[in-house]
Amino acid sequence: MTTSHTPRTGTLTFVGEYATLAFERRIPHPVQVVWEALTEPEHLARWYMTKAVIDGRTGGSIDFRIGPAQLHVTGRILVWEPPHVFEYEWKVKPWGRMPKGEDAIVRWELRPEGEETVLTLTHRNLTRRSALGAAPATHVVLERLVAQLAGQPFEDFRERVAQVQGQYPAREEAQ
Repeated sequence: MTTSHTPRTGTLTFVGEYATLAFERRIPHPVQVVWEALTEPEHLARWYMTKAVIDGRTGGSIDFRIGPAQLHVTGRILVWEPPHVFEYEWKVKPWGRMPKGEDAIVRWELRPEGEETVLTLTHRNLTRRSALGAAPATHVVLERLVAQLAGQPFEDFRERVAQVQGQYPAREEAQ
């Protein structure tokens, strides 16, 4: 098992062919506001660049089309505990950049601290290749969430991902 961590970045942990990506952010907004940004399709469309359909309940489903490539992600909701835990399957069928597809789990946890929220995001059971690409992109997505909630403009997504890429292992380093 190897772990890579730099302050304010996510942590990538590799076990065999799979990886877990974890982030923690302190967000200067109440839990309910952050929960709505994570679970309401109109909010997700703005910061997560996602067309989302969410059947918000344990046993419900998610159907996302994410980012410029419109990556299609489906899954069952494993935990729905408003406004604290949203966990779901992250299933992607095989396609060009993901020849094996993906069968992972995403967990968003929100903990109030005064008027702020501590957000913990864990994306586990990712393939190594996907985790290495997802780390800088997720970093930027979380920046976009904070900017959205603060009413601030976003930086160009691809440019910002390129800027933070050096804070994470390159795909070649973890082969």
